[in-house]
Amino acid sequence: MASFLEFEKPIAELQARIDELRDTAAGGEVDIEAEVAKLQAKSDRFLKDAYARLTPWQKTLVARHPERPHFKHYVARLIDDFMPLGGDRAFADDQAILGGLGRFRGQRVMVIGHEKGDDTTSRLRHNFGMGKPEGYRKAIRLVELADKFGIPVVTLVDTSGAFPGMEAEERGQAEAIARSTEACLNLGVPMVASILGEGGSGGAVALAAGNRVLMMEHAVYSVISPEGCASILWRTADKAADAAEAMKVTAQHLKELGVIDTIVPEPLGGAHRDHAKAIDSLGDAIESALKDLSGHSATALRQARRAKFLAMGRCRAGAASLNEQRKRAADPSVRRPLFSRFETKGSYDAFMFDETLVKVVLSWLPRPCIAAIAATAIRAAIRPYSMAVAPFLLPKILRIVFIPVSILFEASVFPAAPGENRSQRFRN
Repeated sequence: MASFLEFEKPIAELQARIDELRDTAAGGEVDIEAEVAKLQAKSDRFLKDAYARLTPWQKTLVARHPERPHFKHYVARLIDDFMPLGGDRAFADDQAILGGLGRFRGQRVMVIGHEKGDDTTSRLRHNFGMGKPEGYRKAIRLVELADKFGIPVVTLVDTSGAFPGMEAEERGQAEAIARSTEACLNLGVPMVASILGEGGSGGAVALAAGNRVLMMEHAVYSVISPEGCASILWRTADKAADAAEAMKVTAQHLKELGVIDTIVPEPLGGAHRDHAKAIDSLGDAIESALKDLSGHSATALRQARRAKFLAMGRCRAGAASLNEQRKRAADPSVRRPLFSRFETKGSYDAFMFDETLVKVVLSWLPRPCIAAIAATAIRAAIRPYSMAVAPFLLPKILRIVFIPVSILFEASVFPAAPGENRSQRFRN
């Protein structure tokens, strides 16, 4: 029996009427085809209207639909001669993350992905798609094996996040995720990542740091679940719909932000309504991405992958290149945030202070203080420490040193008038 979501209730009612009519007419001579066709057309119209205006929260519900195709369905339809490879050669074989060698439309590939399961038994066996450290270490092993033999990597991501249990943390969950991400970024072969349903947190990124990131039309991709975000911001999961809207979790939002490269269309009503069509659609997108990436050197693939992820969240409208951003950061006439980020020669980001910090500090000091002296002193203190440590230490130093000095300076230069409340003046 089909499973309907909360916003699909009108469609569910129409389908129930259609099934009831067919059961009533079974074995009889009553012709109900005209009535069934009328109801089916109405149901299809409702379905099209509902999926044309899905909210981010509704898309989240669609992405979590239990009947959506999973890793095993995609492998069964797209991959020939699949040979599963298991174990991390250190602890165990995690069933939440599967992988192996196979042929995708005639081309050798290494396929790695999350498997959630489709019934109670399989979901428990696969831990609901939540990978453990041994799962990510298995992924690292398979990625390095593919790199060694020059085999492209295809990943299929569908997880609410990495397993948060105590035993996973004891075995180094964060380290395993970080090293899996690093292994993907260091690959010298093409890597195409696909977000099938949920792409949750680092557990998804660990398998999605590819040259091309594809995303199903009704999938979601975020650093935290909407319920988790709502619990942090509003202390209640009831605000999950608001959190999903604010987090920009949908494929359409992420394409605009440059986080993903391609949105893969789904059948009307979602991938769970037509597995074959959804899987074939993704297969076409993967084939196109692999074709675009073929013929590039290992160095070029690494550099392109690095540039892709470093550019996320950094480039702004009008900044055509990193050099232009650096020039803007060095130009005192350009208004910038308190800390502006830019890339240095190393693999880390540095921070620069700008005039805004001076204005902030001056707003803390009492008004009678001489602004020019304060600004000069602050600039002299900032200049030698304008790298990464400055944002954390200088505000504290400024508050500890300059405010008491300014108060003493004011007290000596501007003595209190008879009957004046000095403490009130300082607070002002």
